[in-house]
Amino acid sequence: QVQLVESGGGLVQPGGSLRLSCVASGSIFSIYAMGWYRQAPGKQRELVARITGRGSTNYADSVKGRFTISRDNAKNTVYLQMKSLKPEDPAIYYCNADDGDYATLWDWGQGTQVTVSS
Repeated sequence: QVQLVESGGGLVQPGGSLRLSCVASGSIFSIYAMGWYRQAPGKQRELVARITGRGSTNYADSVKGRFTISRDNAKNTVYLQMKSLKPEDPAIYYCNADDGDYATLWDWGQGTQVTVSS
């Protein structure tokens, strides 16, 4: 069973930056598209960034130009560089693989909390 471990969250001021990491264990990581998702209190989990096994990326409109997703297949790790953080960005951030049609494949990890506050 694949385990997902997210890290790198924290408290940052508006306009600040954070870099999230997600390590996946126990699977052939490189063949899967990987996504970063977030869930704010009272809201549904949403996909914010995705990267295919070949490195193609796409982003939710709300984070385009501010967030960058990348991956290191040798380390089974996917990253999310977040810049210009806004008050609407706070959430628990999760990663997961999908089957190519955006259906997630693995059990969710514990996520990492991002808080934006002055």
